[in-house]
Amino acid sequence: MRPTTSLRRMIESDDIHLAPGAYDGLTARLVEESGSKLLYASGGAIARSRGVPDIGLLGLTEVADRLAQIVEVTGLPVIVDADTGFGNAVNAVRTIRLFERLGVAGLHIEDQTFPKRCGHLDDKSLVSTEEMTARLRAVVDARQDPDFVVIARTDAIATEGLDSAIERSHAYLEAGADVIFVEAPESVEQIEEIAARIPQPKLINMFHGGKTPLVPRDRLRELGYRLIIVPSDLQRSVITAVRQTLEAINRDGDSSAVRDQLASFAERERIVRTTEYLSIGT
Repeated sequence: MRPTTSLRRMIESDDIHLAPGAYDGLTARLVEESGSKLLYASGGAIARSRGVPDIGLLGLTEVADRLAQIVEVTGLPVIVDADTGFGNAVNAVRTIRLFERLGVAGLHIEDQTFPKRCGHLDDKSLVSTEEMTARLRAVVDARQDPDFVVIARTDAIATEGLDSAIERSHAYLEAGADVIFVEAPESVEQIEEIAARIPQPKLINMFHGGKTPLVPRDRLRELGYRLIIVPSDLQRSVITAVRQTLEAINRDGDSSAVRDQLASFAERERIVRTTEYLSIGT
């Protein structure tokens, strides 16, 4: 089954599907190995893996290079954070065409002004509903695979309030979006109200320490959410592990103090399938 068809069946089902956030080939391999059925290519995590913040500093081709690395090493459907489409409607069309060629299963595109910033940062600004719907219609019309999933994200809660976020969501659905992503609800009550007023398939962002409270997966499924992304938790765990290992190395001259926390040499090579690659042509 094509990844696009697999993702579309997920959003059309009555179940809820979890997409951990990867940002390079290695984390994509680990997500797949964990048993996950879906992967989220986090724009914020990709940016931070370059050592820069999630404020729209990376261009389309830089992100596409990383997506190519991710898609190459996993068979999971990949949902991509496409930011604002990297510009206006014309840029957004170029974005979906490139992402389709790379083999991703879907993308979300948002209504912030370009350059955007992380959805859980303050002082965001939005384009008009009219501009965003034009952008969405252009993206929907440009897709080649009808199963490719277009997710519309709105950041309106922080700038215009919940009612505006819901009004925008309905406009985005009318423009052809398959799934709605209302970013950064700030209470369980808001999460429930979004669900009550938007019966169509919805995506929600669940990560520890953000503006949105964590809600059990089964409750989100009951409310009609179909996709959960967890964008940055893998990267945050890596930051902690690297710091602990560096502390041991700088203190002792080697990492033996944290050896129980290290993957073995053999395990590392198994994850990246060294034996499989070396067997090619033999």
